[in-house]
Amino acid sequence: MEKKTNGNNFFDTPMIPDTQYMKADIYEDKTKYNIDIDLPGFKKSNIKVMYENGYLMINAIKEEVKEIKDNYIRRERFYGEVKRSFYIGEKNESDIKATYKDGILNISFPKEENNKKNSKIINIE
Repeated sequence: MEKKTNGNNFFDTPMIPDTQYMKADIYEDKTKYNIDIDLPGFKKSNIKVMYENGYLMINAIKEEVKEIKDNYIRRERFYGEVKRSFYIGEKNESDIKATYKDGILNISFPKEENNKKNSKIINIE
């Protein structure tokens, strides 16, 4: 039997595409650049920020809740891995700072360039 709807049923709303995950705002102040990345529902321990060859790389994994309920009408919450990278130029990795609070990962780094080429995982505070 086909379900007929009047368009006002919230079950009929379109699902959010994967491109909606890891949205970022980039802004600056006098001395540094900041990137705020939405990662709601991710555990800090499952977020990795790395810097290598001028690229800032963010990798986050959300594990699926193992409890499956038989009475789901719709499941839209995301589980899996998301990745994103930003070219920020050559920086001293010790000047890159990351914090995670209330589902937002903030990464900041100074505006001045540094010609040191290294690879390092950035600690999230």
